[in-house]
Amino acid sequence: MIAEDMHMIRGALIALLELEPDLRIVASVDRGDTIVQAALDTPPDVAVIDIDLPGIDGLTAAADLHRQLPSCRTLILTSLGRPGTLRRALSAHVSGFLLKDSPPQQLAQAIRAVASGRRVVDPQLALSAWDSPEIPLSPRELEVLRLAARGADAAEIAGCLFLSQGTVRNYLTAIVAKLGARNRIDAIRIAEEAGWIP
Repeated sequence: MIAEDMHMIRGALIALLELEPDLRIVASVDRGDTIVQAALDTPPDVAVIDIDLPGIDGLTAAADLHRQLPSCRTLILTSLGRPGTLRRALSAHVSGFLLKDSPPQQLAQAIRAVASGRRVVDPQLALSAWDSPEIPLSPRELEVLRLAARGADAAEIAGCLFLSQGTVRNYLTAIVAKLGARNRIDAIRIAEEAGWIP
C-alpha cells in the first residue's frame, strides 16, 4: 500500500513498483486518517507511508496501523531526514525508514527486506541518530508543543488534552526552559528542526 498525498509522486511510486514482477500495489491513499481502514480492507504486507500527510501524520498512522494490523509492516518514505524524526518513527514501530532522495532501486529492495522481517534504515541517518541527543521533552510536552505548532492557543490546547489552561501554560514554560529557547515560537522551531514534532 502507498500512502502519499502528492498525486504525481504517488503515481510515480506506483508506476515504479509495478515494474517489479514480485510486487503488487493493493491500495493507495492520500490522507493519513484513511491508512488504517484501507489496510484493513485490503491487507497489504507492507505499507509505504509518507510522514507529512493531511488528516493525521504518517507516524501517528503507522503506530495505529501497528496496533490494529500488526501483520502489516511499515516503511516510511520521507524527505524529513532528521535524527529526531527517525527516533519518532522507530518508537511508532516502523520497520523501515528511507529518504525520498534515495536511488529508485533502493525502494523495491527496502520493501522486500521489510516484508521478510528485516529493518531498513538509511545508513547516514542511522549514524546521525546514534550521535544525536535524546529528546528532552516528555510525551505530554511533545503533545502540547505539537498543538502549539499548529497554531492552537492555551485554551484550545487545554480543551484538546483535557487540561487546565494553567497546566498548559506550565507545560509551555517548562518546554521553553528545557530547550533553552527564547519563547514558544523559538521552541517550536528548535523541535521542528530536530524532527521531534512534524
